Formats: sequence, C-alpha cells, structure tokens
Amino acid sequence: MRGSEYYRVTPVRVMTTGLVLSGILLGMILFSLCLGPAGISLKDALTWVTGSRSVDQTAWMILFKIRLPRILLAGLVGFTLAFGGVVFQALLRNPLAEPFILGISSGAAVGTIIGIVLGLGFNLGVPLLSFMGAMFTILLVMGIAGRHGGLESSTLLLTGVIINAFFTAVIMFFIATTSGSRLHSMLFWLYGDLSQSRYVQLSIGLPLILAVSGIIYFFSRHLNLIVGGEESALQMGVEVELLKWISFLGISLMTGLVVSFSGIIGFVGLIVPHLMRMVLGADHRLLMPAAALGGAVFLIAADTFARTILSPSELPVGVITAFLGAPFFIYLLRQRGSQWTQS
Repeated sequence: MRGSEYYRVTPVRVMTTGLVLSGILLGMILFSLCLGPAGISLKDALTWVTGSRSVDQTAWMILFKIRLPRILLAGLVGFTLAFGGVVFQALLRNPLAEPFILGISSGAAVGTIIGIVLGLGFNLGVPLLSFMGAMFTILLVMGIAGRHGGLESSTLLLTGVIINAFFTAVIMFFIATTSGSRLHSMLFWLYGDLSQSRYVQLSIGLPLILAVSGIIYFFSRHLNLIVGGEESALQMGVEVELLKWISFLGISLMTGLVVSFSGIIGFVGLIVPHLMRMVLGADHRLLMPAAALGGAVFLIAADTFARTILSPSELPVGVITAFLGAPFFIYLLRQRGSQWTQS
C-alpha cells in the first residue's frame, strides 16, 4: 500500500510530472512523424525539423502538410477529451462519466452530417455546424436538467442519455437516406476521422482550449472537495452550482470544437483519467494536467496505429479506442464504487 506521502501534491511535483509527460509527448510526436507508407527515418525527421539539413519537396509535403497537422490535432483532441473526462467524473461523482455522456457528441454529429449533406467543406462549414450542434445540445440538456433549480447529477445524466438516444435516431435517418461518397464520409467521421486535419483548425482550437482549460484548472481544489460530497463542499465555501455551470459549459465548448474537427472518438475520457488516477492519485491539481497530457499521448499513439496497421488503407481512430475502451469500461463497471467512494 502506498503511503499518503506518495500522493502529496506540491508545485514541484506538478511541474516535474508535467515536464516528464511533455517529454513523452514530444517523443511520441517525433516517433509518429516517421511512421507511414513513405518510410522516413527518425534521424532524417530530426534533421529536417531542426532545419540542419534541407528536405526535398515530396518529403516536406508528407511531413509538414499531411502528418504533422494530423498528429498535432490528435494531441489536441486527446488533451481535450481526457481533461473533460476528469472534470465530468469529479462533478458528477461518477467514475464512468466522460464528455460524451451528456449527448455532446451526438449533437455535434448531427451538425456535421447536415454539413456533409449540404456539401459544405471540412475547413469551415462542417466544423461550424458541428460546433453549433454541440452547443445546442448542452444548452438543451442543462436547460431541462436545471428547470427546477440546481443541476442534480442524476438528472443531468438521465437527460443526456435521452437526448443522445434521440440524436442517434436522427443520425441513423440521415445515414439511411444517403448514398455514395457522402455516406462514406459520414460513416468514417462517426468513428473518428483525423484525415481532414489542417493547421487552421489548430490555430482556432488551441488558444480557446488552453484558455478554457486554464480557467477550469483554477478550480482544481474545489473539485477535490466536490468529490468528497457536495454538502461538505458547500460548507467549505464552494459555490457548487456556479462551478457546475462554468465547468459544463467550458468542457462542452472544448469538446464540441474538437468533435467538429475529429468526429466521435470515445473512451479517451474514460481510460486516461483512470490510469493517471491509479498512478498519481486523485488530487485534481496534479490529475487534470497529467490526464490532459496523457490523453494527447494516448490518442497520437492510437491514431498512428490506426493509419499504419492496414497501410496504405487506414482505420478510423475511434475503432482503436473502442477496442481498448470497451473492456476497460466493463472492468470499471464491475469495480464501480470500490475506491471512488472512499475518502
């Protein structure tokens, strides 16, 4: 059994863990850059990235126009989904919660499919409609759940499940009435598609996600208190309902944005937070940044595997995360509450 000293969180420990995980993330980015149908060695990639040797036009296109934006987008999506999983699990006090549980993904999917049907491009039109669908969904969920005052966790979860089921039916309607290349685009996107990544998406998403996650991280101590019980948190001076609104809207903004770029990628917000909690403890001052960086590493690794395992064809990355996440979900379901409710 590890002693309490192991789990004690200090600024030095937070910084050290962040630097270690950032180094692992950088290594994963470089490793992923070298993998693909066009063989590029790690030595060549390093010399080209650092600018110490010129690169031919074909290799430059592969590295910096195709692979690098996709890798960076995968990292951004993984960062967001894992961070959101930590926050939702704390606020709902439910170890099985993740960003998609409130129906955000299905709302974004409906918006995306409408954009595909209308023939809009993935650079602006489709992401915009997807983002609007996600925001409409979370406002609808929170509006219904908060109708009688307060945001009760069980009511939020139930409302999210019901709305998610309705939007899933809408998605199936569009799929059933569509054919040809648009149907292929819909199906591929629904299981997670990072092949449409562009630097413009990163320039839009990165500042917003860092800003919102920074605001929510400011309340990490309050999340520690909420996990111990909302009543005790209120007695300690935490504005529980206000924090719920800020966190739910913020995480929904982040998730809706990345889902509009990447499609539906499940289980990242479930697997990574729990693995980090097992290793580093449950203090959100450390857990939130560690899970976010771990989520970036995890999804880059999963997407690299997805695009190389059947090369030159590729799998949607959501298929890989589902293969890993479904058994993990069953394990957590069997163990639910065994450690979560312990003080």
